[in-house]
Amino acid sequence: MNTTADGEYRATGYAWYVLSILFVVYILNFIDRQVISILAEDIKRDLNLRDEDLGFLYGTAFGVFYALFGIPLGRLADSWHRVRLISVGLALWSTMTALSGLSRTGGQLAAARIGVGIGEATASPSAYSLISDYFPKKLRGTALSIYSAGIYVGAGISLFIGGLIVQSWNAAYPDGGPFGLAGWQAAFLAVGLPGIIFAIWIATLREPVRGLSEGLAQPPHPAPFKVFFEELLTIVPPFTLIGAARQGTRTLLWNLVAAAVTIGAVALLVAFGEPLPQWAAVGIGCYAVFSWASALRLRDAPTFALIVGTPAFLCTVVAYGLNAFLSYAAGFWAAPYAMRELGVTPAEAGLILGGMGAVSGFLGVTFGGVMGDRLRQRHAGGRLIMVALGAVVPVPFLAIGFTADTPIVLYACLFVAQFTASWGLGNSAATTQDLVLPRMRGAATATYFIGTTLLGLAMGPYLAGRVSSLTGSLSTGMLSLLVTTPITLAAAIAAFRLVPAAEASREDRARAAGETDFS
Repeated sequence: MNTTADGEYRATGYAWYVLSILFVVYILNFIDRQVISILAEDIKRDLNLRDEDLGFLYGTAFGVFYALFGIPLGRLADSWHRVRLISVGLALWSTMTALSGLSRTGGQLAAARIGVGIGEATASPSAYSLISDYFPKKLRGTALSIYSAGIYVGAGISLFIGGLIVQSWNAAYPDGGPFGLAGWQAAFLAVGLPGIIFAIWIATLREPVRGLSEGLAQPPHPAPFKVFFEELLTIVPPFTLIGAARQGTRTLLWNLVAAAVTIGAVALLVAFGEPLPQWAAVGIGCYAVFSWASALRLRDAPTFALIVGTPAFLCTVVAYGLNAFLSYAAGFWAAPYAMRELGVTPAEAGLILGGMGAVSGFLGVTFGGVMGDRLRQRHAGGRLIMVALGAVVPVPFLAIGFTADTPIVLYACLFVAQFTASWGLGNSAATTQDLVLPRMRGAATATYFIGTTLLGLAMGPYLAGRVSSLTGSLSTGMLSLLVTTPITLAAAIAAFRLVPAAEASREDRARAAGETDFS
């Protein structure tokens, strides 16, 4: 990071190089996360699964543990070497993706998806923090939007590669290929193994001084892994009981009450016929987040105050979390809908949906980031305008697309829906970063991703699949999710109104909560 003649920080060429590498990491992240979409029909047939099971595998099994481990790993990103953390995480999730290709049952595939989720939880907290240190505030929304565009490029590539591999493999080996592998298993192996090699390249990046871009340089943390393991005790059941007991009798009692309420709610849902794996996983996630937040309030009051205790932050998380609720569901079910309802082949679905998704998402998230940065110059909450638009504009196109009876209508509607929905991603992420101190960025990012996982990824794809299983109509499953749009819009409007005051009072509120180090 260099300074201009008037003392302002500017992004160097190396900063843009780092951003490009992190962009590739996020591409690999979403290739491994999203490839299951184009493979879903074959997995459903070979493992004898239902639509709700597919939604669970794609969303809940991955998303809950992504959110759960994202918090301690986010704290580790705040205190340890972020480049090393990304490198280790990439090697882990790539290995687990490859192991998905060796699965013979739905349970084995779910276990592998959990591993992918844990590995991928290292990436964005570290990347967001690195980008925030390499780029000044005025470029942060643009930089984070470019990084976030890896979502759409990776998802698009995954559909193209996955569709091509599964169709070619099944044509060449109709009764099973080498080692008895089906086409979907070969696809998992093909997209997972390269990431293990790329992890070595990531390790060569330079670690910047934390907080330098804002003149708040932070010294290295003396015991980063102690903080990490302490965080695990607050969020990974049943170790949460140990962590709560260390905070005192009152905290332990509240923790036990939360656990009992969670167990009761899950039991009630199961009694009404809901599947145990889905709601047990969601229950674990909700309980774990409560446990972590309770502990954070006692252990790090300033971080709690600027994240959990800031309504502007929470409204931003809810606004984009519900945006992701629709986006993840549409992204996962588009390919099965095209193949099942419109007779499209896997290769065609992968090529067209993947290619269009990559282009529309990249253009949309970049356009949204640039526009959000410009709107922020006029109003401190300006980025939330793009978040609100990203929640509302896609709705009619999703409704038309998932009732289409010709592929061209589906493709056109999904292109527009994804282009506009992606406006909110970089802007909501940049808003959360602006609301916290530099040392809190990893934890803020992890908290932000709770919204996009517990609200979005863990619920959207599953609920669409559940309604589809009950009604026999994938269209009905997708359309049922649109009822959340008014809530998304209300949260975005509330965040727009609350962010200016919250950002202006950031240091004062942190100081009032006990923060002393502003160097």
